[in-house]
Parts: sequence; structure tokens; C-alpha cells
Amino acid sequence: MRAPIGDFDHAIPVTDCLDELTGPVAAAVRAWSGGVPADRILYVDTDPRWADTAVFVEHYGRDLLERSANCVVVAGRRGAASTLAACVVLSTTRLDVNGVVRRHLGARKASFAPMDTATGETGMEYGGITPVGLPGDWPVLVDAAVVDLPYVLVGSGRRRGKLLVPGKAFAELPGAVVLEGLGTEPGAA
Repeated sequence: MRAPIGDFDHAIPVTDCLDELTGPVAAAVRAWSGGVPADRILYVDTDPRWADTAVFVEHYGRDLLERSANCVVVAGRRGAASTLAACVVLSTTRLDVNGVVRRHLGARKASFAPMDTATGETGMEYGGITPVGLPGDWPVLVDAAVVDLPYVLVGSGRRRGKLLVPGKAFAELPGAVVLEGLGTEPGAA
């Protein structure tokens, strides 16, 4: 099947390649009940050496930069209480951790979660974390610009492979909240 974005050799409905995914992602696909059918989410096999966005677009096409999103795990703290959340923003933007994220979580302080926390709590590989298959009690904050795209390239849960997800499917993820201004232009104050 031809991929709807990018120039990938082969795109497969994610429902047909569950063995390529981490356990949490495969379980989320099996349990999928959103308005966007699960088989509209596609998997493309990619080289794990090129999983990071900047290197990825150099190898798979610069046009993907505007159609890619990063899923970032953050920790919000208020007193002794800590809340983990995932944030999904376009790759061309910077996550507003100290503004939108902190306020939405009701936290005094918000920061990027340490790598071992992010991977340990998600069951996914660092550099491949995806919003599909996150713990069900986590808030999943999604920038409105992500939802507006026809398809978005995100991690697959592993460094090898990526998911091509219809933008509106992000709003249907468990715990999803769509927010304006979650991703800001680099250098914006």
C-alpha cells in the first residue's frame, strides 16, 4: 500500500503487523474503538538509526518535518504529588512546558520526565514513544495543529518503524485533551 505521506516503500495497516509493535501499542490497537478505524493507522518500517526527527527527515524526506509530531513525556509536580502526562506537538514547534502544560496539569513545576521514567512507565523505547498505548490514566495533551492534519507521522513505540495516524484520531485517544498553543514556534517567548 502507498503511504499517504512521505516516500516509504511500503505502508501496512497497523492491525496487520501487531508483532512489529511493543506490547502496550499492540494492546491499544487491539482495543481501538475510536471513530477513525484502527486499520487507517499505518505502520512503515524505518531504520532505528534514524529515529530522531532531524536525522529522520534527512533520510526519508524534508517534507515530513511539517507532518511529524513528537510525543514527549512530562512530569508535573505540586508538593509531593507528581503527575505524568504525554504531550503531542508538531516537530516544527517547541512544547510549552512551563506555560500551557504546567497550567493544564495544575502543577507548580513541570519538566521533561527522565528517560528511565519515560521508558519504564510507557513500556516503549526512548526515541519511539507514541501516544498510542500509553497508560490509561495519563493525560494526553495534543496540540490542535496535530489534529488538523490529514496524517501525522509519530513513533511506533520502538525506534524501528513509525506510525502514520490520521490527525483527528489523536483527539480520540484515552485521556486526550486538545489544546491550542501547546506547541509554540521556536524562539517564541
